[in-house]
Amino acid sequence: MFNIKLSKICTYCIALVWLINGLFCKVLNFVPRHQEIVERIIPQLNSSITITIIGLSEILIAFWIVSKFKSRLCTWMQIFIVTIMNITEFLMAKDLLLWGKLNALFALLFIIVVYLNEYYLKQAKPLINNNV
Repeated sequence: MFNIKLSKICTYCIALVWLINGLFCKVLNFVPRHQEIVERIIPQLNSSITITIIGLSEILIAFWIVSKFKSRLCTWMQIFIVTIMNITEFLMAKDLLLWGKLNALFALLFIIVVYLNEYYLKQAKPLINNNV
């Protein structure tokens, strides 16, 4: 039972990370540094439109997580996106990252939580069988 509750909490926290980053940091532009990173990585595009599209995509990921639709595909998409995004930012805009080189560590920790939630916490059997 504990694992099921922990999995639900983890699922909502993971979705919240995507929602906050998408809505507040990008769409509402409360963290202009994100737009600066986009300008650095793909300068030929209109960064305000690009950052809005990225933010809306992150909001959709949050809803996808909560929907539980094809959750394993969602898990691997998150891992792929976070990995590519962080490698690109590290190589091209390291000076704009909130925690500099430590961003890679936080990204790795997030990836581990996403993976463990999908493959261990959600799959774990309850410790106590109430049907006995």
